Amino acid sequence: MSLVSNRAFPRHSHDQYGIGLICAGGHRSWSGAGRVDAVTGDIITVNPGEMHDGAPLGGASRAWHMLYFDPDLIREIFDGDDASAELARPALDDPLLRRLMERLFQHLAAAPGDSLALEEHCQALLGAAFSRHGSRRPSASHSVPNAIARVRQRLDDAPHAPTTLGELSAMAGLSRYQLLRSFSRTLGTTPHAYLLQRRVLMARSLIADGHSLSQAALAAGFSDQSHMSRAFTRQLGLPPGRYRRALLPA
Repeated sequence: MSLVSNRAFPRHSHDQYGIGLICAGGHRSWSGAGRVDAVTGDIITVNPGEMHDGAPLGGASRAWHMLYFDPDLIREIFDGDDASAELARPALDDPLLRRLMERLFQHLAAAPGDSLALEEHCQALLGAAFSRHGSRRPSASHSVPNAIARVRQRLDDAPHAPTTLGELSAMAGLSRYQLLRSFSRTLGTTPHAYLLQRRVLMARSLIADGHSLSQAALAAGFSDQSHMSRAFTRQLGLPPGRYRRALLPA
């Protein structure tokens, strides 16, 4: 969620892990580490059951993005281990986490229904947060070429069919975090980026066969024609409309 407020929040706790980004202004909170100030660009974190409060620095409104993750999702990153994992500090100046948060919220604004990409962004954020600032490191991914081959085949066979990281990880027999790391390490790209490539190739074939741009976009699994156009242009270097015109007889 995204908030803009000058409200002071009393001490409370959450049942989930929280990771946020201060977008404007400043935020002061009490935590187990004592009084903490976070300013624009800082990452803020909270662990389940951790008491904290929050107030604007200087009384002015502050703006922030905040995400909450169920403990079961965090446990999956640690390969099902029930031992608790915590984010060590309530305020962080970490450019990598800042970029990951910004990309995640940009994606939410641009394509809120794209579940696969959203899951990837969340897994990347959580993996980086716990690898860099957690009391424990996420489970290492293993070499699983056969599992990755099955996932790749699924994306090749039906690029138009919607999918989620959860579905693909179940197919591979891996956690979502492990699948994302193993797929990227094996193929040099993420499942979502690979799926977009396959959809662009399918759309190109459909356009060459005489389908309209809107028909090709929907048949290839894109949410709309503009979504297809952005991916098509990024991958092939020209818009689909120009590609279609180039196919017409002189």
